[in-house]
Amino acid sequence: MRSTITERGQTVVPAEIRRQFHLSPADRLEWVVDAQGIRVVPVRANPIAAFRGQGKGGSTQRLVQGRSEELARE
Repeated sequence: MRSTITERGQTVVPAEIRRQFHLSPADRLEWVVDAQGIRVVPVRANPIAAFRGQGKGGSTQRLVQGRSEELARE
């Protein structure tokens, strides 16, 4: 799949990708540059809600703590 970048630097996420990853207008995308190139990672509007039910035994608390530490570094 391909998309074009406009003069304003905007692009469209193809519908098939939006459906596959359940992306909505409230979601954000994080652009990561590494040795292999550019990766685009979805960041949910509410990362806690997106994570809920995925782990056991305090996972949510660890996620909140990790996010708090990230925000403090920014």
